Amino acid sequence: MTPLNLKNIQNVIFDLGGVIVDLSIPRTLNRFAKMAGIPPEKVKEIYYREPGFIAYEKGEINNEAFRHMVRQVFNLSDSDQAIDEAWNAMLLGLHVPNLHLLTQLKENYTVMLLSNTNALHIQHVNEVFMPSIQGHDSLESFFHKPYYSHVMHKRKPDQEIYLQVLEENNFKPEETVFLDDTAINIEGAEAVGIKGILVPSIEKVTSFFYE
Repeated sequence: MTPLNLKNIQNVIFDLGGVIVDLSIPRTLNRFAKMAGIPPEKVKEIYYREPGFIAYEKGEINNEAFRHMVRQVFNLSDSDQAIDEAWNAMLLGLHVPNLHLLTQLKENYTVMLLSNTNALHIQHVNEVFMPSIQGHDSLESFFHKPYYSHVMHKRKPDQEIYLQVLEENNFKPEETVFLDDTAINIEGAEAVGIKGILVPSIEKVTSFFYE
């Protein structure tokens, strides 16, 4: 893969899931299917149809309301801990080579995080994954600034979320590159003038910067 041409680039924005954190949504859907006693295909249908999951990503409901919603849509009576564990099952771990990349890029670029995520997932990353990473006490330390959808009350691919990052940091879009593993999110970034890079797999991220 040919490395990016970073000439005139000052700012590099990264997605989280599928780019820095290895992700498998089917693991969570399968856990919910087992808990609910229904086929994974039915769980998948509910997951992508139910607006509560997007509302949680946008910070419109809190953890307690999220768990209540999960119990309702899947007809569960499981504990908070069981629901949290199933929800976090999609998070497989931090991709360490990409963390090293972030550290190197911070020496010459402004490095940001822009993620559609939620409070439980960020808590899990910081409490479960980060203790094994020496010299860093939180995920946020790898970035000049993190932007989370549940804090911003916006989510990708809406143009407003990219514009907020640009405006708050006085970034010029033509000096900014954004890496994400979802095509529609890349399209959202490109709509405001940011150079978008679609990441085919988490293992390919470093190849965009180094031979």
